[in-house]
Amino acid sequence: MGKGGMSDGDHADRCCGEAINGDVQQENMAAWLLGVKNLKIQPYKLPNLGPHDVRVRLKAVGICGSDVHHFKNMRCVDFIVKEPMVIGHECAGIIEEVGSEVEDLVPGDRVALEPGISCKRCNLCKQGRYNLCRKMKFFGSPPNNGCLANQVVHPGDLCFKLPDNVSLEEGAMCEPLSVGIHACRRANVCQETNVLVVGAGPIGLVTLLAARAFGAPRIVIADVNHERLLIAKSLGADAVVKVSTNIEDVAEEVAKIQKVLENGVDVTFDCAGFNKTITTALSATRPGGKVCLVGMGQREMTLPLATREIDVIGIFRYQNTWPLCLEFLRSGKIDVKPLITHRFGFSQKEVEEAFETSARGGNAIKVMFNL
Repeated sequence: MGKGGMSDGDHADRCCGEAINGDVQQENMAAWLLGVKNLKIQPYKLPNLGPHDVRVRLKAVGICGSDVHHFKNMRCVDFIVKEPMVIGHECAGIIEEVGSEVEDLVPGDRVALEPGISCKRCNLCKQGRYNLCRKMKFFGSPPNNGCLANQVVHPGDLCFKLPDNVSLEEGAMCEPLSVGIHACRRANVCQETNVLVVGAGPIGLVTLLAARAFGAPRIVIADVNHERLLIAKSLGADAVVKVSTNIEDVAEEVAKIQKVLENGVDVTFDCAGFNKTITTALSATRPGGKVCLVGMGQREMTLPLATREIDVIGIFRYQNTWPLCLEFLRSGKIDVKPLITHRFGFSQKEVEEAFETSARGGNAIKVMFNL
């Protein structure tokens, strides 16, 4: 019996595998989350290929912070794992089969996959804000199976060809990079925007890279971890500020931040999502500036009363970002390769080691599977 209360036997009936489409192929396998810290590689039967779908052999899959929350707690914010689920949503691979109506992809194409399938019919989808679709089916977000598997079936219009000079690993990094790009779009970052990023984890670091690509002239990152700040500095942060977890230190730390950003903080990205970090963000941002909530460290936060007309905006995932991500990677305007700190293969032992490595944090920024 797994720690989360689901037995391997109960799970076996749900994911018994077959050769895909009846072909003489190796059985499709996936990493199933069965309970707290209980991942098992087991068969994964794919749905039939629809006319607008493609079948992709995955080659690179990254571990996201939300994956780690599911692994450790069987939930991430209000998304609760109630039954066995294939984990993972950051991925890239090679097209193996295309549906009868797919025109712009062929077998052999290398693609990055956008992991969320919206309904395309609700008002939010029609307004272009499909990331907020209430019927969204998102890889590895319960109850939807994810992509840490040999193969997946996915809509062709959510698979984006990789430029020749962009690797499959970089393609998988489009998913976390999309969060930073969407945040910068929401906050209107431009050549006149001085930026503070609170949190130097993977999302904080891609937000740094995105803000620079959008033209931000000066970027400061604050974090509690010295190693992460060194990485932020190496990625181009103009200055770093080490902070504590003690909310009583906010005033002193804000003074340090404002000293290195003499012209004031125009936009702050809270990439952690705790009472302390949002208090820091609101205190450090200039009157009339913006605070963008990116991280989800706590389900509920207490905000200090802001009397300086600071706009507080939120983001949830992203919308229409893959083409820009791939252009930034193709042109070299953004380099995500230094963020990939650990690599693992796709065996039972390596899957367990990879998730434990990512859960420990420290110098592990992006943990990547090579399938």
